[in-house]
Amino acid sequence: MLKATLLKATQASGKILQQYFNGPFEVSSKTTLNDLVTEVDKRSETAIIDIIRAEYADHFILSEEVGEMKMASPYKWIIDPIDGTVNYANGIPICCVSIGVEKDGEMILGAVYNPFMNEFFLAEKGQGATLNDQPIHVSKKTDLDNAFLVTGFPYHYDEIPNSPLLVFERFMRKGIPVRRLGSAAIDLCWVACGRFDGFWEPHLQAWDSAAGYLIVQEAGGKVTDYSGQVYSPYQKKILATNGHIHEQMLEVINQ
Repeated sequence: MLKATLLKATQASGKILQQYFNGPFEVSSKTTLNDLVTEVDKRSETAIIDIIRAEYADHFILSEEVGEMKMASPYKWIIDPIDGTVNYANGIPICCVSIGVEKDGEMILGAVYNPFMNEFFLAEKGQGATLNDQPIHVSKKTDLDNAFLVTGFPYHYDEIPNSPLLVFERFMRKGIPVRRLGSAAIDLCWVACGRFDGFWEPHLQAWDSAAGYLIVQEAGGKVTDYSGQVYSPYQKKILATNGHIHEQMLEVINQ
């Protein structure tokens, strides 16, 4: 039943993203000028929450736009109605809906859907990960120098030790190809299916990574924080890899 509700909510959101793509729609800023929210984010979020509430009125909900809808329940739904809003607002189809489900603090289900590429990623704790119902697995590369990586940057930049641009520069100076797509959920899923070998980002929110990190794990990958400790979506820093290059990437990040 949980899984069916997750699929229903994710698919409903995807239809809304397709319906309003390329606008016109209202766009405004949140914390910074380029931290955007659109009316489509809000329509998508409302559709997701309405579906969840209709079947699980007592479940806790954490969503990017409305924040926390607290309930005394072991279940929590963690929702990003559009991951990659800046891409969406500019007509770039690298964006998705991302929904994770926790039980007693452990992620048990995750779905990421990019309707523009018709890619539906799904993971269930202990049951593996799929793309459009077909099993997926991380890549087998063992040498960081041959890896293909992806990263993301925050909307604000602090002049601090080990800052995002300094870490990025270290990988670039090693001649490693690195991409920035603008959607952490898609980045994680593309690690899970072997397109990328590793992904790191220093400043994520729970809704950015909740579904994606479970998908990576269930595809055979490894996900930690920057110290190599067990990852939680309530941490800001994430490193997700195929497992083989994980320690090599940690060494570069923490150099």
